[in-house]
Amino acid sequence: MPSSIPLSLYIHFPWCIQKCPYCDFNSHAAKGDLPEVVYIDALLKDLAQDIEQFSETRPLQSIFMGGGTPSLFSAAQIERLLTGIQKQLVFADDIEITLEANPGTFESDKFSDYRSIGINRLSIGVQSFQDEHLKRLGRVHSGDEAKRAIEIAKQVGFDNFNLDFMFGLPESGEQDSYQDLQQAIAFAPTHLSFYQLTLEPNTYFHKYPPNLPDDDAIFASQLACQQLLADNGYQQYEISAYAQAGKQSRHNLNYWQFGDYLGIGAGAHGKISCQLPDKIVRTSKAKQPEQYLKLLKNDRLASPILVDDIPLEFVMNNLRLKTGFCLDDFKARTGLNSDVLQTALQQCQQQGLLDVTQNNYRCSEKGWLFLDSILEKFS
Repeated sequence: MPSSIPLSLYIHFPWCIQKCPYCDFNSHAAKGDLPEVVYIDALLKDLAQDIEQFSETRPLQSIFMGGGTPSLFSAAQIERLLTGIQKQLVFADDIEITLEANPGTFESDKFSDYRSIGINRLSIGVQSFQDEHLKRLGRVHSGDEAKRAIEIAKQVGFDNFNLDFMFGLPESGEQDSYQDLQQAIAFAPTHLSFYQLTLEPNTYFHKYPPNLPDDDAIFASQLACQQLLADNGYQQYEISAYAQAGKQSRHNLNYWQFGDYLGIGAGAHGKISCQLPDKIVRTSKAKQPEQYLKLLKNDRLASPILVDDIPLEFVMNNLRLKTGFCLDDFKARTGLNSDVLQTALQQCQQQGLLDVTQNNYRCSEKGWLFLDSILEKFS
């Protein structure tokens, strides 16, 4: 087990209040009472089986609870989950523990309890402050409820939180996203996720496409919003992620930097390096909650990443980051010699797609716009 590679834990909660028409995540509208106790039991058993399978002992650098809507679960059950995890794995002293939350689930006492049990970062799915856009997106909260949720988060002590916003929304004008971000910045979040609405397969919006702005309008809105974020101290460090200095999502950084992460919960995915470069495996769990709760061994898949595919996977992840990657990190995270990258790296440099400084490779301004063209050279 490569002990120098950081380890994170992703926990998936598959239930939400209702399914949004653009969402392609493994989420299911809750019907009746949630099986909180049974699901937490299953998560802890799932983790124990992963730890046994991979002989995992590394300390956890971060935990991310995503979904679905994890904030539908009570603080008491989340506390039981975190306590159970800590009995199985060591927490780093400065561990980052993030909980995704829907503004429609915010209650002051509940989120105060979340803070007291050790959750030190929230990710709040706002998407827009404008009620007409929220309605078209199928969100269950209003703009005022979103603002109130942020105020509650700050009042109960969350000084590190992310706000999610989308641009290119149905029937939106060029100023709509700009106005949303202006209001968001006024709350002083440490992190903002800002991404374009895309019509993903197997979603309602893909089957029945809404009326979206044209590409030129979307691009103009994106540029204006990115400048607004930069002017207010939010540094873009990934394609759709912006943070105040030192407040990048540690969990997401570990993912993009080809770190390791266990994935537990219905439909959760993981990536574990067992023996470099010959055994880096992807894991996945049963997608349907009812099936997952049975925790059958044949529902737990672990498949190796082929050695020939590792360079592309590493580059594809790391070049999403503004900082790019160092060749030394490539060898440390993959076990491969950096010679396997040299032909493609040279081609990208010659075409002005990559900048290099002391063996650190990152996208140039041109390369940032043509990332697919870069990745084709490593495939």
